[in-house]
Amino acid sequence: MKKQIVFAVVFLLVLSGISFSQTSQPAQTSSQFTPSPAAQSAASSDPVHTVMQHKPWDRGAFIDGGFGTTGETSDHFLNAGYRLGKVLTSAAGPGILHGQFEYAIQLIPYWQSFTPKTTYLLTTGNPPQTRQVTTGGTYTGLSITPILLRWDLVRWKRVMPWLQGGGGLIWTNHKYPPNGPRGTCVWNFEPQFGVGIHYFVKPRQSITFGANAVHISNASLGDANPGVNATVQLQIGYTWWK
Repeated sequence: MKKQIVFAVVFLLVLSGISFSQTSQPAQTSSQFTPSPAAQSAASSDPVHTVMQHKPWDRGAFIDGGFGTTGETSDHFLNAGYRLGKVLTSAAGPGILHGQFEYAIQLIPYWQSFTPKTTYLLTTGNPPQTRQVTTGGTYTGLSITPILLRWDLVRWKRVMPWLQGGGGLIWTNHKYPPNGPRGTCVWNFEPQFGVGIHYFVKPRQSITFGANAVHISNASLGDANPGVNATVQLQIGYTWWK
């Protein structure tokens, strides 16, 4: 487990370093536009509105981890990935719900689930033969979420909460989730809902915190479809805005 955590942290730092080097390139020509002192001051004191008024692109690296609920409390998760989003609308809505709509995609090339190992006796054949079958353990895979719809709340100056919903697809190296001798499927869907905040530490950079409720199910594509009814996954990442 420690190796997996170290790998995920290194993955996040590498992605952060790549993005930081891209956003911190020095000016190439003397004709490049330089914001006025007043504009720089506004960007520093009110980064949310300064960034969002231009309907920006944003990209971020993150790690998240969590656990199953109800009957899957012994299941644990650890992921590392990358997200790309585009704000599509101007600000609208009343009061605290005043916000902007964003569409995003998310890729998790490092997806792991840790489940308890269980051994069963399986009898098959004619004449019948009984053998031991072990399921569970560590499942490794990748996840892609091509539809991630987010509502960014733009009421505050430095903190920007968000609500989101989406759906994605997971592939694992073994049939998941474990289901005794019956088996399941290496492909699963993951509808999800989440909340979180961006906290702007620089005019165009923010630390991101999130919490997602994720359902995992193969939609009856596999041998059986026990699913993982609900998981809670907590996320921390870093986001760049352009």
